[in-house]
Amino acid sequence: MIAIFDWDGTLCNSIDHIVESMRDAATELRMEPPPAEDVRNIVGLGLPEAISRLFPGIDESRRADVAGAYSRHFASPDRAPAALFDGALSALNGLRDRGIELAVATGKSRRGLDRVLGSLSLGDFFDATRCADETRSKPHPMMLHEIMVERGKSATDTVVIGDSEYDLGMARQAGVRSVAVSFGVHSEDRLAAYAPLAIVHDLPALLELEVFSR
Repeated sequence: MIAIFDWDGTLCNSIDHIVESMRDAATELRMEPPPAEDVRNIVGLGLPEAISRLFPGIDESRRADVAGAYSRHFASPDRAPAALFDGALSALNGLRDRGIELAVATGKSRRGLDRVLGSLSLGDFFDATRCADETRSKPHPMMLHEIMVERGKSATDTVVIGDSEYDLGMARQAGVRSVAVSFGVHSEDRLAAYAPLAIVHDLPALLELEVFSR
């Protein structure tokens, strides 16, 4: 079996970091900063898709400006690095101890994911990773299909864990099961609409689920 995790808002407590970086990018470019809730709502999408939703109507050159400014602010040494949620590492190790492979499917760029994994000394921790700039953005299921092919897993051997409807929608389109976490960007009501196996309130609770008990 393989457990495929979203990153921001699921394993990593980085939502506020994303919101602040996007709003600071808009301010730098003398654009109206989007409301914080609007930025939270796009966490999980690839950066081009997120910018298109937050700043509709701007041209390609301006979208590139926003992307560059956002990336600079997000990676600024003046910002405290995002940390894993409490219990994340123990939950991941607990799953691995049961013989479950671990993967990440994220809206982050490859450079961004590699940077944060390196900062957390997790560069070689996961069995597979996919980022939005090297495949299709969520909720398209391509990144899941690629991970499943790479690791030789069928849909019945795969479970997606995420905090957004983009994660659960991706799982639904790929025909795989999902588990939602309640502490990320989207409400439990929105998540429940995708019929996850469970909605957990902390990551160690994953170890109590029947799907991961075998």
